[in-house]
Amino acid sequence: MQPSGIITITTDFGHKGPFAAVMKGVILGRFPDARVVDLAHDIPAQWPPEAGFWVRHAYKYFPKGTVHVAIVDPGVGTEREILLVEYDDHVFIAPDNGLLGRLLDDADDADIYHLDASRLARLGIDNPSATFHGRDIFAPLAAELAADRINVADVGRPTLDWTPGWLDDPEVDHDSVTGAIVTVDAFGNLISNIDQRALASFDNPIALIGGHKIQMLQTYGRAKPGDFLALINSFGVVEIAKAEGSAAEGLGLERGAPLTIRDSED
Repeated sequence: MQPSGIITITTDFGHKGPFAAVMKGVILGRFPDARVVDLAHDIPAQWPPEAGFWVRHAYKYFPKGTVHVAIVDPGVGTEREILLVEYDDHVFIAPDNGLLGRLLDDADDADIYHLDASRLARLGIDNPSATFHGRDIFAPLAAELAADRINVADVGRPTLDWTPGWLDDPEVDHDSVTGAIVTVDAFGNLISNIDQRALASFDNPIALIGGHKIQMLQTYGRAKPGDFLALINSFGVVEIAKAEGSAAEGLGLERGAPLTIRDSED
């Protein structure tokens, strides 16, 4: 893989305090020419599935050679491993807590490593804190990888074991698919883990969620203001929306809510 010099960062740090900015400072201190992109910092605290969902669906829109750092890490400072993955000409660094589980399920040709902490000293990474590995381990590793001074094999042990994703795959039947809401965006749209490919054979898909039966439409403007609708969003997954409103508030639902898409003849 030829590094592009781009690093994306996904965290649950939020925007209160200097934590994400300090990570960027460490990266730029080691690699001043790095181009650092904030993918998301508003991941719900200690909820790796959402971080993994966005990384898995967003990475392909970045140039080959991008390094993706994702940190939602309730086990920071414990014996949990750190994953380094090279896949599809991208590099991914994340705690081994299920965050990358769904990505790796579909990555048969990925090179997967656990970080070998004994190799950090040679990179000047000494005495990391027990509570801020983003600053003390992830950021310097990302800088060295993006600068093309190391590759994942230089700092990792090959592995075939990793923590699986926290959310099960959608259950697919001949006329229905059942999944779950993974995230709620800033508009209150409920975004699910049901891929549009699972609905390819459906003639008249209907969404069933929270006791409601919701018609699938092509886009938001096809519904009347205040009406609920289901659609395939720009990332190719099923989303529940409310025209000119918040589906999350209107339905009283959050992440984890079950969603079924059924092929209906009605």
